[in-house]
Amino acid sequence: MDDFRRSNQALWDEWTRINAASQMYDLDGFKAGRCSLKALELEEVGDVQGKSLLHLQCHFGLDTLSWARRGARVTGVDFSPEAVHLAQSLSDEISIPARFVCSDLYALPEQLCEQFDIVFTSYGVLAWLSDLPRWAQIAASYVKPGGVFYIAEFHPFAMVFSDSAQATAQAPLVEYSYFDEGVIACPVQGSYADQTAATQSTTSYEWSYPLGEVVSQLISAGLRIQFLHEWPFVCYPMFHYLVEDAGGLWRLPDGVKSLPLEFSIRAVKE
Repeated sequence: MDDFRRSNQALWDEWTRINAASQMYDLDGFKAGRCSLKALELEEVGDVQGKSLLHLQCHFGLDTLSWARRGARVTGVDFSPEAVHLAQSLSDEISIPARFVCSDLYALPEQLCEQFDIVFTSYGVLAWLSDLPRWAQIAASYVKPGGVFYIAEFHPFAMVFSDSAQATAQAPLVEYSYFDEGVIACPVQGSYADQTAATQSTTSYEWSYPLGEVVSQLISAGLRIQFLHEWPFVCYPMFHYLVEDAGGLWRLPDGVKSLPLEFSIRAVKE
């Protein structure tokens, strides 16, 4: 693991403790039966009953365990020891069978040598990948012939904009490049789930990839794209000027021309 990812690992260890206590993750509600998956993933992934599912970059496993509640045989992977420990503890506490593996994604083939009916990943995963082609190769290698790869993710076009107080829905500010220009050092203030929390880590190291590169790398890795959907909403208030709709999704205000805020891809291995 390089220094950037090692630093990010320490940050995610801190974020695990913060996020687990946050209102956003609502851990008590989850323990009581709440499903953390969004309607989009449930519809587009489909029935998982009796299927094996690998969840890459699973954080502390709420989505992983939600798939298990729907009948999947799940394995979650994350590089944060704190996250994996919490995920396994939750699995034991609420008696949902699940396996969790602590591994840097790029080292995962050294620990896990299986294939799965479904490989799933979602929301805020691509920005932490220093090598997109290798990610696509590893993800595809875990898909059984006839199996499915699925990702729902923040749209890279939306990720170019700033969430500073000076930005507005009518006049968004471009802060980052759309195209891959190498590692981006971002200042850290708390967690995305609780910006008031204190952290020892002060910087996250992230990467930006255009949507065309994501699609092309999945194809190069041997997957056939079934669909690419782009959406004018997002599951998280990524900008302070977004407005929550009746379904709990976040959109630009009425009267503002829509932009792609999220995308989803489903692909198969033939």
